[in-house]
Formats: sequence, structure tokens, C-alpha cells
Amino acid sequence: MIYLFHGTDEAKVRSKALAWISASRAKEPEAPYVRLSGDEIKRESLEQATQTQGLFFTKMLVLLDDPFSSTTASDVLMEMLDALVESSNPIAILAPKLLASRLKKLEGVAQKVYELQASEKKTSKGFNAPLVNALGARDGKTLWKELMRAQREGDVPEMLHGLLHWKARDMIKKGSRVWKPEEARRLSVELIELVSSARSGDLQLGMALERFALRL
Repeated sequence: MIYLFHGTDEAKVRSKALAWISASRAKEPEAPYVRLSGDEIKRESLEQATQTQGLFFTKMLVLLDDPFSSTTASDVLMEMLDALVESSNPIAILAPKLLASRLKKLEGVAQKVYELQASEKKTSKGFNAPLVNALGARDGKTLWKELMRAQREGDVPEMLHGLLHWKARDMIKKGSRVWKPEEARRLSVELIELVSSARSGDLQLGMALERFALRL
């Protein structure tokens, strides 16, 4: 089953999708969670995402992060759309600024559609700009403070991690005056590895993010 998150306000779309993921995980904490983006979205990974079941769980929660930013990922997703629809696993597709032709097709098969359009006056409500700006500025002290503040206000670590990883990918694509291209790529990999470590039980994701900030 597909849940579609789209709209012209990319920040709001991303925040809404990550909040939905967090709420879903809270309801079924035993269910595995997989996030696929860019080159990770392949036929093999989608086949696994649509079919995987385990001894102690019946469903897997899947997030396809901006699949239409990659031609290869886009083609694979559309080829396997029927399988995604028929899967018993909840599959969230985070796809801001969709082409009208793709939007029409996805809207026709999605279990639910969340649309967030940019208003004439831009707003950062629902998007933690200070957090991502601190990472962009390579300011670990400010980043740590923003992480602590956000968690006190109720933001879950998965949502905060998603914003930071989005910022890393954004810097890879657009460049940065502070991060060299190879450093931005290493940053993206390091953030992905934080999630893997948290899943293995080495350190809770919230604490792992705080340690990451302090070492920045």
C-alpha cells in the first residue's frame, strides 16, 4: 500500500512524511523500518521491501525518499508500481514537486495522499531551519543545542536525522562553501551509518546524533 507525500513546499512535505513515519513506528515499534533513496532504490531493494516478513513481525515500514530525483530510481519505481500497491507493507513515497503525469498516476493508486503546497509568503513552520543551517555551517556546538531543543519540544530522533541527511544530500547536489564535495559525501555516509548502529543496539539514535554533533 502506498502513502504519497508531495507538494511544492519541499520542507513541509519532508517534515510531514517524517512525522508520519515516526507516528507509524510508535504504533508498531517491532516492525522494521527501511529508508531508501537515490541509488539505493533498485529492483532488488524494492522487491525485498514489498515482500519481506519475519518471525516476529508481519509488516515492514518503508520510506522511498525523493525517488524521482534519480532517473534510474524513477524508472524502477514506475515499473514496479503495481507491486508496491499490492504489498501489505506501508510504503511512503516522499516526492516533492512531482510532474503532473506522475502525480495523476500515483494519486490514482495511493491509499492516502498528503499534499503541501507553498504559500505566497514562505514559512519555515514545521521545518527546523536552525538545525539544518547549523549543519551547513559546520557549527557542532549550535547543532548540539538545536538537537537538544528539538527533542525537548517533542521532535523524535528519526525526524531530526532525516532533516540532517536531507541537508547532507542537498550540499552534495548544490555544493557548499564550508563542506568540500568529498566531505559532504562522507557526511551523508556517516549519517546513514548512525541509523545502522542504532538498529543494532550500539547506541540510541538520539544519543548518537548528540555525539555526532559534538564531534563535528
